[in-house]
Amino acid sequence: MRFRPFGRTGWDVSALGFGCMRLPTKDGRGAGDQVEAEESIAMIRAAIDGGVNYVDTAYPYHNGASEVVLGRALRDGYRDKVRLATKSPVWMLQKAEDFDDYLREQMTRLQAEHIDYYLLHALNGPRWESMRKLEILRRAENAVRDGRIGHIGFSFHDGYPAFEKIVDGYSGWELCQIQYNYMDTENQAGTKGLRYAAAKGLAVVIMEPLLGGRLANPPAAVAEILAGDAKGRTAADLALQWVWDQPEAATALSGMGSLAQVQENLGSAERSGVGSFGPEDFALIERARSAYRERTVIPCTRCGYCLPCPNGVNIPRNFELANDAAIHDDPAVPRLLYDRFLEENERAGACVQCGECEEKCPQSIPIREWMPKVHKVLGG
Repeated sequence: MRFRPFGRTGWDVSALGFGCMRLPTKDGRGAGDQVEAEESIAMIRAAIDGGVNYVDTAYPYHNGASEVVLGRALRDGYRDKVRLATKSPVWMLQKAEDFDDYLREQMTRLQAEHIDYYLLHALNGPRWESMRKLEILRRAENAVRDGRIGHIGFSFHDGYPAFEKIVDGYSGWELCQIQYNYMDTENQAGTKGLRYAAAKGLAVVIMEPLLGGRLANPPAAVAEILAGDAKGRTAADLALQWVWDQPEAATALSGMGSLAQVQENLGSAERSGVGSFGPEDFALIERARSAYRERTVIPCTRCGYCLPCPNGVNIPRNFELANDAAIHDDPAVPRLLYDRFLEENERAGACVQCGECEEKCPQSIPIREWMPKVHKVLGG
């Protein structure tokens, strides 16, 4: 296993982290609470035996079963071999006391007297303001003082301006978790956010390095390009190596769903390193990225001229999610983001067909025609 500096903490983290959001399930879909517990425990322990020293979960993963299974996996001395991260479900915190109630429940699930890294989960601009008003970080600091948690961080889903505001809004952050891969260099926090947080001394944990597995199973046109890799690497290996080439990335979380994936990713991590990518590798990734982008169906540049919508619809974000579904030929993740991270009035289904946006769109996109189509795909 290769190890990398974890921000300003003075600790080195394994290049590969184990993300417990997509454990194997009885229905084979990697979702819900019907986790194949024994198989999952064997996978987690195999990863730790292979050098992984960072494991990550969250309150809602597998409807709570993820924390329970991970707690079982960390018995028999395995807890001492790793640093444990989980997340507070900030959207469920209605009053300050809720923070402690959920933390207590999570510690019970995890059979843990101490959580090394406790993150505010899925922060965006509005949620950050809510956490500030509730003074949740005071609660977190109290938990650090009494030993329930070790370090405070956040995971993020929003645009770069919100990311910078959150990073600068609290001096006690020690880590952040962002979605980042070779298709998300300008989405959410993006490369700019990665470098900004690292420059501030935060450890940057990378989630979705394979975009929920989609970069590991590309459409035929992209797969044909990646098959030209002179080193014979798989699509998954190439995507992970691209992330690990970034010096600001501390660890890449992989939501592994089988023991074979664990072994494959351990092998990839062993070959990882900053500067391991050469010009030909970057050129190959750029060709793949271009092939993905050619699958875009709505010519939206996210310029924002269509905003504000009088009904509150977030037109660029709806188009971005619809394009993402088309690019990867997989609507599952965009549907999840549409449902979980857009308010009802922000979704395409809230369009009232007024046409005000079309008058301002420099791309002349027939927005009124697209909105019901987008909702049909994402709201399904």
